[in-house]
Order: sequence, then C-alpha cells, then structure tokens
Amino acid sequence: YLRPALAATLDSQVQVIEVGGLLRELIVALVEQGDKGDQAYYEAVVGLALLELQRARRSPIRIALPVGADRRLTSACQAVMASPSLDIPFEQHAEAAGASVRTLARLFQNSLGMGFAEWRRQVQLATAVAELIQGQSVSAIARSLGYSPSSFSDMFRRELGMAPSQYPV
Repeated sequence: YLRPALAATLDSQVQVIEVGGLLRELIVALVEQGDKGDQAYYEAVVGLALLELQRARRSPIRIALPVGADRRLTSACQAVMASPSLDIPFEQHAEAAGASVRTLARLFQNSLGMGFAEWRRQVQLATAVAELIQGQSVSAIARSLGYSPSSFSDMFRRELGMAPSQYPV
C-alpha cells in the first residue's frame, strides 16, 4: 500500500515489528483508502505510517529468506515455510529439490549465511512469535512445531534470550 519510492525508505531486511494501536489504524486507513482517493489525505497517512514504522519496536528474530535465484534452494525453503513443524530429513529436501545433499548444504551456507538446521529454526521462531502474538499458548505452539513444551522453551530462550511466556506481545 506504499508507493515503491516510499517503501524504499524503509529497511529492506525482513523483520518482525510490534504494531501499536496508531500504526494498526494507519494501516487500516491505507488499506481502505489506498492512493485512489484524496491525495493530501493519503500523503498525510503515509507520512505518519512511515514515522510509526521507523519507530516501531523490532523483534530480536532474524529471518533469513532465500536471496538467490537458485530454484533448488527456493524449493527447499518453501517446503520448510509451508510446514515448519515437519521434521523432514535434509536428504529428503535435497532429493525433492533435485540437488545433492552437499550442493544444497553449500547453497544454504553461501546464499543464506547459515546451515539448514539454523535456517529452519529461524522459520520456526518466526512462526512461534506470530502465534504468540495471536494469543496461542506456549504448549500449543510447542506441540504444533514438533517440540515438547520444555524443549521448545529452552530453544526459544537460547535463541532469543527470553522465555516464550516473557515475549512482549
């Protein structure tokens, strides 16, 4: 809902941000109005929305998405994002993507700067944070991602420095 020139003023890295009441209402106004109506109103709403987006609190989660055009890497990443709870062996991902295990591992490291397991954990953390924000219980999230509640809490605390129950929503 932002014109490309305006969107370019924001950070280009994918981030999880806290959307407060004012920003939420500005987003609703942009969705309802678009840039089809009153130009002065659109510019005022967009200007304030951009300020709020720049000031919004960021989550410590670092989400790594495919940055290259390699179809094998994209295929494996999309499979994980579609079902972050499935513990599909890496070998199976490589086979489905049409790559050898070594080639796919190299693509993850070279294109994303991390191995498959770490990247998958980032996807699971992003999923968990989204579900926490929606009010899901920690135990339900843990089970949906294939963890026991205690192992999920340990992983969450190790990666983000806080227990999932302490995550600000």
